[in-house]
Parts: sequence; C-alpha cells; structure tokens
Amino acid sequence: MTEARPNGQTHVFTSESVTEGHPDKVCDFIADSILDAYIADDPHAHVACEVLCKSGLAVLGGEITAKRTLDHEQIARQAIREIGYTDPAEEFNADGVEVQQHLTRQSAEIDTAVSGEKRKDLDQGAGDQGLMFGYATDETPELMPLAIHLAHRLAKVMADDRKSGRIGWLRPDGKTQVSVVYADGRPVEVATVLVSTQHTKAVDRTGIRKYVETELAPKALGEWFRPGIEFFVNPSDSFLVGGPTADCGVTGRKIIVDTYGGAAHHGGGAFSGKDPSKVDRSAAYFCRFIARQVVKKGFAKRAEIQVAYAIGRAQPISVKVETYGTGDPRAAEEFVRDFDFRPAAIIERLGLLRPIYRQTTNYGHFGRPGLPWEE
Repeated sequence: MTEARPNGQTHVFTSESVTEGHPDKVCDFIADSILDAYIADDPHAHVACEVLCKSGLAVLGGEITAKRTLDHEQIARQAIREIGYTDPAEEFNADGVEVQQHLTRQSAEIDTAVSGEKRKDLDQGAGDQGLMFGYATDETPELMPLAIHLAHRLAKVMADDRKSGRIGWLRPDGKTQVSVVYADGRPVEVATVLVSTQHTKAVDRTGIRKYVETELAPKALGEWFRPGIEFFVNPSDSFLVGGPTADCGVTGRKIIVDTYGGAAHHGGGAFSGKDPSKVDRSAAYFCRFIARQVVKKGFAKRAEIQVAYAIGRAQPISVKVETYGTGDPRAAEEFVRDFDFRPAAIIERLGLLRPIYRQTTNYGHFGRPGLPWEE
C-alpha cells in the first residue's frame, strides 16, 4: 500500500527478521522446547536454559529445578529435527549432533527469594533485577511497527514454502530485512526488501530473485507490495552452507528481532529458555499487553511501558508510561497504574504456567494471534 505523502519530515526505518534455521534461533528453539517440556511436566519448574550450537555440537547450559529430570538430549534432537536440519551430509543434523549438558539446579538463594513460602500468595519475588519494556502502535492492525511486522511475514512465508515442499530448493537458514518510508510519523511505502536464504545447488541467484520478487514478496507484503520496491536478494551470491554448520548460534542473541525491530526500547534481557518467574520474559509480555490496551482504548496512538524490578521483591521499583505526544499522557498513566505488576499476578492474569513458549520462539514474540498477551 502506498499512501499520499504529507508535506513534512520523512525518514526511512529498517527492521530485520530471521528464519527458524538461523543459528541463534536454533538455540532459542531448543531452549524453549526444554522449557515447555518441563512446564508441561511441572508447572512450577524453574528453568533458565541456554544453548550454544556450532558444527556438530549442541551445548546445553543453565539451571533447572523441577520435580524430575527430563531427557534433554532427546528434546534437543527433536527440536533440531522439527527445524529441518536432518541431512546427514551436514555437520549439524538432528541424529548426528553431539549434545553436551551443563545443567545444574537453581541457586538456593535465588530460589528462596523467588518462591519458598511466597508461592501461597501473590508476593512471589521477581526472579532477577532489571528493566523491561512493552510497546504498541496503531500503524498496523496487529499494533506492531510495520517494518518488523513485514520482515517477520517474509521470513514466515519463506519457511512455510520450504516446509510444505512447494519450493524444494529452500533450506532452513535465512534472513529478511524491510525498510519503510515514514512521512509525518506514519508509514507510507516500503522502500527496500532484502532476503538472504540458504538454498540447494538446484537454483542460482537469478532463480531465487525471481521467487522473491514474484511470489514471496507479493504474498508476504500484501497491500504494502508495490512496483518500484528495491530488492536485494542473496547479495553474497550463493548460500549453500548455513545454520550452525556454518556459524555459531547462541540463545538470546536476537532480542531486537524478538521484540519491536528497534522501534522501541529493549531492557536487555532475552526471553527464550526462561520460565515466567523470570521477569525478563513475563514482565515484558505484560508491558506489551498493557501497551496494547493503552492504544486500543484511545489513550495514545503509540505507547511504551517500562517497568523495573529488584530480585526477590514483588512490587516493581518503577513504572513509566510514554505516549510520544500522541494522546493524553496523564490519562494513560492513570490507566496503567491500575494494573498489578507483581510477578505472580502477571503469571496468573496471563496464564503463563502453561507450555506455550515454543510457539513464541520464531517470527516475533508479539503481534501474533493466540498468545495471551495479544488478547
């Protein structure tokens, strides 16, 4: 969709996404798969699992305290298989990868601060100190910034085409990037699209470019597709070797992809592999939930919520509301102050003691239906 450009200040904003076969996302998906398996078995399990993948090795590290120990290796191999790394000719494949485990129980001091007898009420302490942000904007129906929304759609459609077998030469690793022109603070058109995708020898860059320009982009961009978009397709030419076979992946390294594509602040804490007692995850989800309500109720066109915690304390240290001059800041702040930011209250309100986290790993933790903080 191309809108008329008002007379005023213009700028271009860019966001990127990655496919589930990207090395960092492989690690995120393994970590969230382990998390979901534990929460399904023991809803009150404390999980902080991180993963490193390179060549034929997957290293699992972190702290897990639960009723019993699950088969981490089997969970990791199944996650890798679901992503699509099954070719035994590649160093990194589901059946051939070596899985190393360095997992211990959660520190007794942290466990006491977070849970202990406090589980009986809503005064469960925060699992760590830190600050978290949530953001919403009315520039898309999903209340997400347009650039990251479209970048995710490109990556997701490409993955769907691979998994369905419709485009047989696609492989799991890939990245997308979208640059959007803004005029007077509103998106008016897509300027450039960049797609880099792993592929087989059955196709060259000309064939990949044709697919991107004539099939992928029209479908993924929808009303924002237009003649005149500048495309960059596999600018490094061939991309035959990808995933952890080619590059090292680590959990939590795609925090901007996971959130708002750089359009809003980020507190610094990653999400994947962490149970909801870790406010890095649950409070960021809750701030998004509240920011959406601020926009939907008309208090502002854009809203960002910041919350900060001290480890072991239930009540937040601070809550800040930013409306960017797009609404009524006082009314928005009064509205936000009525929400209960205690970690246990967040967990209860959003129903976070469920195995729902694998579905968040890829294509953004926000702006997608079916997630409780998006409802």
